[in-house]
Amino acid sequence: MTTQDAKNQPAKMWGGRFAETTAASVEAFTASIQYDCRLYRHDIAGSRAHAKMLAKQGLLTDDERDQILKGLDEIEAEIAGGTFVFRPELEDIHMNIEKTLVEKIGPAGAKLHTARSRNDQVALDIRLYLREESERLIELLTGLQKAFVKQARQNLGAIMPGYTHLQRAQPVLVSHHLLAYYEMFGRDRERLVDGLKRINILPLGAAALAGTGLPIDREFVARELNFPAITANSMDTVGDRDFAVEFLAAATLIQLHLSRLSEELVLWSSEEFRFVRLADAYCTGSSIMPQKKNPDIPELIRGKSGRVVGNLMALITILKGLPLTYNRDLQEDKEPIFDTVDTVSRSVAIAAELMANLSFNTERLLDCTRGGYMTATDLADYLVRKNIPFREAHAIVGRTVAYCIEQNKELPELAIEELRQFSDRIDEDVFPLLTVAGSVNSRRSAGGTGLERVGEALAEAERRLGCTP
Repeated sequence: MTTQDAKNQPAKMWGGRFAETTAASVEAFTASIQYDCRLYRHDIAGSRAHAKMLAKQGLLTDDERDQILKGLDEIEAEIAGGTFVFRPELEDIHMNIEKTLVEKIGPAGAKLHTARSRNDQVALDIRLYLREESERLIELLTGLQKAFVKQARQNLGAIMPGYTHLQRAQPVLVSHHLLAYYEMFGRDRERLVDGLKRINILPLGAAALAGTGLPIDREFVARELNFPAITANSMDTVGDRDFAVEFLAAATLIQLHLSRLSEELVLWSSEEFRFVRLADAYCTGSSIMPQKKNPDIPELIRGKSGRVVGNLMALITILKGLPLTYNRDLQEDKEPIFDTVDTVSRSVAIAAELMANLSFNTERLLDCTRGGYMTATDLADYLVRKNIPFREAHAIVGRTVAYCIEQNKELPELAIEELRQFSDRIDEDVFPLLTVAGSVNSRRSAGGTGLERVGEALAEAERRLGCTP
């Protein structure tokens, strides 16, 4: 590289002690601007608060502060409008904004980095980003819960087979099954809300790792950026990504729950099950088989779970074995975070649409409860109420089911004489319990599938979500 070339190359903001320019291969390998550019709003918000604090503390004049704020406004507008030119040689979003600011307003712009480092600056940007995305994902999950609650209300009273081991087990209300997902995604919301407590802590002021000797006011910056607390240890601050791991773990559980739902929708919409009908707008066809209607949306949600799990594992692996404090390895945290945010948010949103436009084949669901001896447990419970120990009752019912298989009959089809050959405690009052409806409505324990209990649970869910029955 010639002397003239070196003069023409943009100066590094950190290059004062270096005698040689950075190799082009190193610039290409270390640059993160291609993905961390999405943090521009958060980076500028942090810089605004920092500039105001520096002026308050006498480290900037009011005029310098105003120049900086005006320049930052212009840069934000250019980025939002798509006219800003990102320069890979400036490595990241921080340097791109700062360099442009200096070019716009001169020496005042060079004072903005007083009392801060890219180490605490990027920690702030990620926290601001995850705070925003956590709140957005919480709202998306609320919308998904509303879709389940609406379906539960529309199908209240419909009965379907409940499964264990993917074998028909006991009849349950369709609404009870749907509210299981309401509960599942409710826990996901709670995890995000709880995670916000640890995301919502101001890191700025830790500087590179040891804090600063300059008279800064971290509490002022915290108030400006709506952080209720500041971090307590500067070394922990710049090396900490626990809050990001927590977010990815919570997001991974969301995606896994969506994947479980998707698996059921794929099965239920098949010809073998015919439990549900997916709206045409949320399915695709085959390029060769004209009769096909493929459940691509749930299949893709299920498939995207792999990348979300992988992102969590990637960040955990990045952090494993890192010494205190900041290490450049941490630059690799952003792509897993960004990809998980995008993937999970889109999956939740499309799942809510899918569920809102789903229809249940209630006749088919009820028909599938009439085989498989699904009221056998009710017969056992009946015998327990007749003062027979449960294990003995279990054995009695097992022999009764074996007899039904030999006779090709279902339990409600047995005559009282046939039932009494297995226990003389059985009377005519057993027959209502052996029906599917009788079985369902007998499940009156808290959290059970009885119509009254499910109605109560549904009303409570509607109250919590602000839904109109």
